[in-house]
Amino acid sequence: MPETTITVAPNGGRRTKQDHPAIPLTAAELARTARECLEAGASMIHVHVRKSDGTHLLDADAYRSAIAAIRAEVGDRMVIQITSEALGVYSPAEQIAVVKAVRPQAASLALRELVPDASHEAAFADLLAWMQREDVLPQIILYEPAEAIRLAEYRQRGLLAFDDVPVLYVLGRYTVGQTSAPTDLLPFLALDMPRFSHWSVCAFGRDEAACVTAGALLGGHARVGFENNLYRVNGHLAASNADLVRDVESALRHLGLRR
Repeated sequence: MPETTITVAPNGGRRTKQDHPAIPLTAAELARTARECLEAGASMIHVHVRKSDGTHLLDADAYRSAIAAIRAEVGDRMVIQITSEALGVYSPAEQIAVVKAVRPQAASLALRELVPDASHEAAFADLLAWMQREDVLPQIILYEPAEAIRLAEYRQRGLLAFDDVPVLYVLGRYTVGQTSAPTDLLPFLALDMPRFSHWSVCAFGRDEAACVTAGALLGGHARVGFENNLYRVNGHLAASNADLVRDVESALRHLGLRR
């Protein structure tokens, strides 16, 4: 089996220092977090940037500053993925515009946000074609199995410029209390579901590590971090994002999924 990769999602667009003092909000804090998580075993960082008041932001200059700071700390040893997430603030056109303005190494794209209805399909297809030409790696965020089916339909219709676009299965986002369990992954992997050769798992709640480890055993990759969870496998509050990376890296290594 290929080695399982670990992505860190250190901040998201909602949590603040009131939720945890170590949530990185500035470019300097993101850079320091990237270095710590690289040393702990992460190979990609999923970046959100914030306004001065700590709220969610999609802004090309803010992303460029964050990317430059992270690169100064980790060089090219880590993939930097920006988010295009709307959080109910930005339109699909604004999400697309920031990806094109930044031209990042990688970007995550929430299917339900970018294609809320059929009228947005052409713009989504155009974005993916642009990303392929510009060598920007997409990852399509899927919150429920129905979205995976819809993405496979787009693939069959020729709307996806990539032969097999990477996807992220999100567990627990729309459950009561935003909690998840390893069994929540099973509907995405049912025998009658579409297959994507490169898929990752992230999970809301304290069972994050168990969920992504189960995913890794089934052939997926892992994403962990303060965006979705603040607790270690022992139930204690994590001191840092690197703690969450270390817990999963250790589990995967003991299972032979990391070398």
